[in-house]
Amino acid sequence: MKIHEYQAKELIAAAGANIPKHIMVTNVTEAEKAFDELSNGGGVMVKAQIHAGGRGAGQLKGYPEKLGGVKFVSNKEKLRTVVQAMLSHPLVTKQTGPEGQPISRLIIQADAEPAKEFYVGIVLDRAIGAPVLMASAEGGMDIEEVAQKHPEKILKVPFTPESGLLPFQARRLVFELGFTGEQAAKAEKIIMALAKVYLEKDASLAEINPLAITKTGDVVALDAKFDFDDNASFRHPELAELRDYAEENPVEIRAAKANLNFIQLSGNIGCLVNGAGLAMGTMDIIKYYGGEPANFLDVGGGVTAEAAIEAFRIILADPNVKGILVNIFGGIAKCDLIAEALVKAGREVGFKVPVVVRLEGTNSDKARQILESVKAELPMIRSAAGLTEAAQMVVAAAKGQ
Repeated sequence: MKIHEYQAKELIAAAGANIPKHIMVTNVTEAEKAFDELSNGGGVMVKAQIHAGGRGAGQLKGYPEKLGGVKFVSNKEKLRTVVQAMLSHPLVTKQTGPEGQPISRLIIQADAEPAKEFYVGIVLDRAIGAPVLMASAEGGMDIEEVAQKHPEKILKVPFTPESGLLPFQARRLVFELGFTGEQAAKAEKIIMALAKVYLEKDASLAEINPLAITKTGDVVALDAKFDFDDNASFRHPELAELRDYAEENPVEIRAAKANLNFIQLSGNIGCLVNGAGLAMGTMDIIKYYGGEPANFLDVGGGVTAEAAIEAFRIILADPNVKGILVNIFGGIAKCDLIAEALVKAGREVGFKVPVVVRLEGTNSDKARQILESVKAELPMIRSAAGLTEAAQMVVAAAKGQ
C-alpha cells in the first residue's frame, strides 16, 4: 500500500522528524487560504499529491507551458493559475506512463528553499535478511542516476529489526554525509524517526528525498515516501484510513477483493496462472514468441471456483485482450477445478477471444476430459500439450493467425 507525501511526512513528524508546515488542499479556495497562512510575506511550494515519483521533473499533459508537479509561487495570482492547472491536467512522470495520473490533492507548503540536498532511504536487503539504511550526499531528483553511475556515493548501514537503528549508527552516518554541529543532531533525529516508522508500521520502503539543509540553516525532510507491506495490514488498521483508492487501478482493487494477485499491463494476451514464479515464466515465454502480456495474474494455490471465474471476468473485461493463456500446474490447486471454472466462465461470460489451456499436475487427465466434453459448446477453448506449444498458439491467435 502506498500513501501520499503529506501523509508520509506527518508519520515521521509524529516520530520526531522536522518537516515544513503544509496544508493539504483540493481546490483553489482552500489553496488561497493556505497561502495566507503559510506564505509569511514570501511564497509557497505547490506540490501535486500522486502515487508516483519524479513529480518535479514531470509535465502536465496537455498544458501549453512547462509545468510539472512541484512549483514555487510568490503571489496569489500565480497560485491560482498553478493550482487550477494541476487540478485540471494529468501529471506525466517517468513512473506514470504517457497517460499520466490525474491530480485531486495538492499540498501548499511553507517555503523551505534547500541549499543542500541529501537522500535517505530504507529497504529490506533480502541477501542479508535485514533492513538497510541507505544515504547519499547527492540527493534530489537525480538520485536514481547517482545510484546507477556512482554507486560508491551510496552509503549503507544494515540494522536488525529487533534492536532497530541505533543512535550511534545514525550519528556516524550523518557525519559521513558531512553534517556538523547542531545540523548533525537535527539530521540524526530525522533519520531515527524514519527508521522508527519503517519498523513500527511494517513498511517495505521508506524514503526522504530530499533531506535538506535550507538556506536559513535548518534541517528538514522536504519530501517523504512510504510503501507498506499488505501482508501486515491486519496489524495496522490505522493505515487503512490513509489509503487513497482513487490512486489505484480499480481492476486491481477488484482482483484483490477476490484474493487474486493481479497487475494490469499494456499487452493483448491475458494470463491466468497459479504461482508467482510460474506466472513470470509464462509472461517471459509469451514475450519470447513475440507476444505481449496484458496482465500478471496469480490465482494462488488455494483458488476457489468463484475466484477463478472472477479472474476470467477481469481478464475478459480488458478490451485490449485478443487471447488468453491459462497455464496451471496442479498441486494444491487442482486442474479439474480450474477446468470447471473455465467452462462456467465460458457459459456465463462468453469467450469472444481464443483461450489456450495448458493443464498439468493434480487431476490433469480429468481436466482434459472436462474441456474435451465442451469442445463443441465452447469452441474458443483450445488445449495445448505443453507450455511452448501453448505460448506459440496464443501468440498466433492474438495476431489473428
